[in-house]
Amino acid sequence: MSAQQIAGRHYESGSPIRVHRSSESITSIESASETAARGRWLAPGLLDLQINGFGGIDFQQDDVSLDGLTEAVEALTRAGCSRILLTLITDSWPRLLKRLKHYRGMREKSERLRRSILGWHIEGPFLSEEPGFHGAHDPEHMRDPSPNDIDELKAIVHDDPLMITLAPERHGSLETIHSAVRHGVTVSLGHTNASATRLKEAVKTGATGFTHLGNGCPKELDRSDNILWRVWDTPGLTVSLIPDQIHLSPPLFRAMHRLLPPERLYYTTDAMAAAGAQPGRFTLGKLDLEVGNDRIVRAPGSRNLAGSALQPIQGVFRA
Repeated sequence: MSAQQIAGRHYESGSPIRVHRSSESITSIESASETAARGRWLAPGLLDLQINGFGGIDFQQDDVSLDGLTEAVEALTRAGCSRILLTLITDSWPRLLKRLKHYRGMREKSERLRRSILGWHIEGPFLSEEPGFHGAHDPEHMRDPSPNDIDELKAIVHDDPLMITLAPERHGSLETIHSAVRHGVTVSLGHTNASATRLKEAVKTGATGFTHLGNGCPKELDRSDNILWRVWDTPGLTVSLIPDQIHLSPPLFRAMHRLLPPERLYYTTDAMAAAGAQPGRFTLGKLDLEVGNDRIVRAPGSRNLAGSALQPIQGVFRA
């Protein structure tokens, strides 16, 4: 088969097709035989809204170079993911802003990075400090949000797509959500133990998403009233799930698909530096983590999960 054409099944219809391409773009698509398409699916590159690092590169470090960042997005492309929101997690606010400015500066210098890094996801520090709910985020740096924080973010990213994850029970969260939406920022709720009433207030104010439901919460929850039930029962939230069969058990994953319509679900890897790399020791900000042959990310000597080594294309097939 020529390098300028490839056959497979269309990702939506399942129909066998043949794609012809030049070095820069697809030139035509036509029907193909069942035999030619066997064993291959053809689809656009994936979009992941929560990438903390990849291929041994930890985006939570201050010394990531242009070459290192390019290496990470190239590895993501090979893993089926051509577009991301580069995600920064909880740290001191000045350091987080400095890191964001550093990455945006590199992106502005590189057409390759601009094609892959569509925008930014700021996950924290406006999250719950409660045990279990803060997850791998450092509660030492947690704090209440304010509209001024949105102004500071926008001053760095300008018109780039921007999403923030916050816990709506924090003081000032509703005012911040209102300011974010007014500035075109997408607000996702997460790492939260907010009441059902507070979740609905956040949605009414403009929040539209929920970050990796089933994670960022304790392993043991009240069976009658917990954050899972409250989110399922809150209209207006589009929920992300990590489809690695680790962060969510298969029965819970299937149950969520029965409870929520397709338009209220999307997948993310929540990948960190270990994704797309061999087992070993890695960092996620200040955390030292290890990944064994089971591809589960843990703090050394602990059974607690502390990130994801899932590659995007793996998530599709595991789902």
